[in-house]
Amino acid sequence: MALPKRKYAKARQGKRRSHLKLTVPSLVPCTQCHNIKPAHQACPFCGTYRGREIIKASKPKSK
Repeated sequence: MALPKRKYAKARQGKRRSHLKLTVPSLVPCTQCHNIKPAHQACPFCGTYRGREIIKASKPKSK
């Protein structure tokens, strides 16, 4: 394989990798039970999504 003639600068490497970052998932409060849940997903605590019961939620296991 061909090899580069010169070493890549760290600034150039950083520019190339600038879009390879991790993002924090967006969390919103549930409208029914007010627990924090991922956006655009059914609430794991009460099982509702947009005011309708979608899944029958089981109570989370407590230690």
